Amino acid sequence: MRRRDLRPAGSGSSGTDADAVHRRKVGVFDSITDPKGQVSEMATIAHGPLTTHAGTTAGTTAATAETTAEKATRYLFAGLRLALGWTFLWAFLDKMFGLGHETAAKAAWINGGHPTEGFLKFAATGPFKGIYNDIAGATWADWLFMLGLLGIGLALILGVAMRIAAASGATLLVLMWTAVLPPENNLFMDDHLIYAAILVVLALVGAGSTLGLGRYWAKLPIVRANGWLK
Repeated sequence: MRRRDLRPAGSGSSGTDADAVHRRKVGVFDSITDPKGQVSEMATIAHGPLTTHAGTTAGTTAATAETTAEKATRYLFAGLRLALGWTFLWAFLDKMFGLGHETAAKAAWINGGHPTEGFLKFAATGPFKGIYNDIAGATWADWLFMLGLLGIGLALILGVAMRIAAASGATLLVLMWTAVLPPENNLFMDDHLIYAAILVVLALVGAGSTLGLGRYWAKLPIVRANGWLK
């Protein structure tokens, strides 16, 4: 007796065709036959990036950790910045008030003295001697010199406006170097050029951020909008 096929007319497909449809539905998971295996493999895929991310984060933290040598270097540059700042500020205070170290009280600026007269008139030598002798004691020269000493000194001590301080300080030092050519103890090199180079280095390494207000200064809107003010 022949068995009748009771399946609907539209569903008449062989077992092979049904398996193919099933495989198409499975798609990329063809290799996964065990439901538990699916969960296991998917869990592994899901947790893989987390493990990699955690490892990367730990590696990044370790890589950015400051070494003892780097910390010591930061504080060394900060110390040089403060030392040079005090050098400029002391020169201003001594010439302003005649504290008796290099400037007598009667020659103080507040007592009518001329801060540029002594150096430019009596100490200037070399090819530019005549130029410096002519401007010695001039009111505009006194004001520029004193404001420069004060501004550079304060900027270095506070650790702010390091680029301006370095540029103006290096310019002032180089001008003072040209006033005493040739140097007394060398063919061309003296402390003015060395100090000028150190000022440039301090600005390049951002020395105002250590033992100074450099970080806070850099966050000000006007400074962020004008990089030359850093």
